[in-house]
Amino acid sequence: MNNIYLPLGFLASGITCGIKDQSGKKDLGLLFSEVPGEVSGVFTKNKVKSASLLLCMERVKKGIAQAIVVNSGNANTCTGEKGYKDALLITKEISKQLNIPENYVLIASTGVIGKFLPIDKILPKISLCIKNLSPYNGMDFQEAIMTTDTKPKYICRTFNINNKDIKITGIAKGSGMIHPNLATMLVFILTDISISSSLLKESLMCAVDESFNMISVDRDMSTNDTVIILANGMAKNPKIVEKNKDYEIFKSILKEVCIYLAKEIVKDGEGATKLIEVKVVNAPIREDAKILAKSVISSNLVKTAIYGKDPNWGRIICALGYANCDFDPSKVDIYIGNIPVCKKGVGLEFDENYVREEILSKETIYITIDLNDGKYSAIAWGCDLTEEYIKINSNYMT
Repeated sequence: MNNIYLPLGFLASGITCGIKDQSGKKDLGLLFSEVPGEVSGVFTKNKVKSASLLLCMERVKKGIAQAIVVNSGNANTCTGEKGYKDALLITKEISKQLNIPENYVLIASTGVIGKFLPIDKILPKISLCIKNLSPYNGMDFQEAIMTTDTKPKYICRTFNINNKDIKITGIAKGSGMIHPNLATMLVFILTDISISSSLLKESLMCAVDESFNMISVDRDMSTNDTVIILANGMAKNPKIVEKNKDYEIFKSILKEVCIYLAKEIVKDGEGATKLIEVKVVNAPIREDAKILAKSVISSNLVKTAIYGKDPNWGRIICALGYANCDFDPSKVDIYIGNIPVCKKGVGLEFDENYVREEILSKETIYITIDLNDGKYSAIAWGCDLTEEYIKINSNYMT
């Protein structure tokens, strides 16, 4: 398995502490920066939130962090006051052993809802987690945060600003309970760039808006969704404090990183066999383009049609119709791949067998919807819906 290259000053570890019972799988991960860094985060909009996430949200608001501890196998959600105190205990022990302020330690959890963290298993293993910290243990961290994921999800990029090499690494988990406004996913983005807290936050919000908020697997929004970016400044570039050329370069790279990870999450959707990319073009306003694209990739009827290689474009225009957007159906053109199947809201004759075998049999399916009523566009990503999704989620707790 390939290594995950971390930016300057970052260390990672991942160990087994028994949260996942006797499986032997890694379930406790730690990221650490040798120096404090600027931090920003985006979190689930679900009203039900993990105790770990509530603590993390509070600390991210302060704008500085140095460590992130993550457990898998237990969401620490619907655990009340005890769940919050358990999260505090874990971060307190990490801050003590790393000799950093407690407020600099963030926490995230993922897994089954409604069970207390096995704190008696976690606390004794923290010293091992810290001992294993290394710039070469990114993959151990990746494995430790996975649940139903079937493959790792990460990206490492290097780019240049003012003759300084800047590195950015994104590590994610996510497979099911994925829906716009984040998903069941944890995403950790590390970079050694020097940038102000306000611009880091703004660039992350923009990137998330066009990536993680534009995907769906199953129309379920998680209680634990977290996207965190930590920038420690160790690349020593002149600090970015205004929206200049350097900022635009970073913003563009961050967006690419987030889109890549978002697509990797959807590709690995529980039971998925195909990635679906829906592009809405020539919309009167951009927000409508986004809503319409998300409506199509969220439609179970569209998703099952794609799985069955059924070129049923009627399901696509139907999903547009209930998206609660003002558009004219009589202007709509629809393409499956490069084949026009609907023109001005009316069906066209096309070779259905060709579309099935040459387009819908591929791993990535492209659907284009032209509203012919403006200049704005948006892209959303989803996956097909298969019998395997039901099988995975019918016995998740076991």
